[in-house]
Amino acid sequence: MSGVTYLTQEDFDKIQAEVDVLKTVERKKAAAAIAEAREKGDLSENAEYDAAKDAQGMLELKISTLEMKLATAKIVNTDDIDTSKVVMLCKVKIKNLKMKKEFVYEIVSESAANLKQLKISITSPIAKGLLGKKVGDVAEIQTPGGLQKLEILDIFI
Repeated sequence: MSGVTYLTQEDFDKIQAEVDVLKTVERKKAAAAIAEAREKGDLSENAEYDAAKDAQGMLELKISTLEMKLATAKIVNTDDIDTSKVVMLCKVKIKNLKMKKEFVYEIVSESAANLKQLKISITSPIAKGLLGKKVGDVAEIQTPGGLQKLEILDIFI
């Protein structure tokens, strides 16, 4: 993983808190599970031991990934965001001209993307097509579902 991860202070703090829990609470649980499985005898045929070691490996990978996000984080102050055009961390109200439906998306980093919360990654086709556009502009975006025409109705924080 390389490059900068743009985060709000709130998102940075959430990730830091998650790392702290993983290191203090979850590592102890993983170690206890390994110790318990080890007590059950022959490690060469101990599926519980193998599963516990795999879980520990996944935990360490998650910790490492989150720590890398923190290490490459650039904190963005939402007060400094220019809402005259679509940029990272803004919310954009759009109208899908084909479906005649309106949506509000927030443009976020890949790590903060969550479609259920209508937070789309800055690297997604829709976000890329919206970036730099102003209210009243129509973005024509090629998506896996075909060409989408999206009118920018509002840009805000």
